[in-house]
Amino acid sequence: MSDLNTAMIEQYRNSFLQEVEANVEEGEWVKMCMQCGVCAGSCPLGNAWEHPPQEIFMMIRAGKREEVLGSESMWMCTSCYNCIARCPRGLPVTHIMHGLAHYAQRLGLVPRNQPTQRFAQMFWDNLSKKGRVNELKLGMSLYFMNGFGEGIKTSLKMKDIGLNMFKAKRMSPTEAFGGHKVKDLAGFQKMIKKAKELEDARIQKSDN
Repeated sequence: MSDLNTAMIEQYRNSFLQEVEANVEEGEWVKMCMQCGVCAGSCPLGNAWEHPPQEIFMMIRAGKREEVLGSESMWMCTSCYNCIARCPRGLPVTHIMHGLAHYAQRLGLVPRNQPTQRFAQMFWDNLSKKGRVNELKLGMSLYFMNGFGEGIKTSLKMKDIGLNMFKAKRMSPTEAFGGHKVKDLAGFQKMIKKAKELEDARIQKSDN
């Protein structure tokens, strides 16, 4: 258990709802859920959720901290926004799900080898280097993240898609040696640095 997680347990020992309200994006909306289930019924991946959104919200209010933050449910959200469009109370369900996922990651409570979290980190690491996604390196990282043998099988299975991307100039072998970048890379990196400083300051303020 991380020191930050231990500190959060002590700070919010008597109310997980208050912890979510203070640390999760749009977390103050959780208490507005009336448990109608429209969000789950509207989700294209509704059948795949371990706990659908309204159940997650109920668990938060019931104080089930470990079950919520250790769940894979938040990582199932694909940001289709059907839930937000159809929620009768207008809850920002998508933002709360991503906020919970971010908070669980910050506390080191994401289930081990959670594939969506791993891909999200790969995508960010790839994008943040030069301001543009290097499709070749990202694809290779994704294909081989479960081992060399699995990577070879996946690469062969996806070869036609790769060839079509090459023909459409969406991917180039030269990306293996650097890849394309934004025109003002220094400015982009300054922007990312400033955004991180603002986020760190926001987190520090919420922790205090």
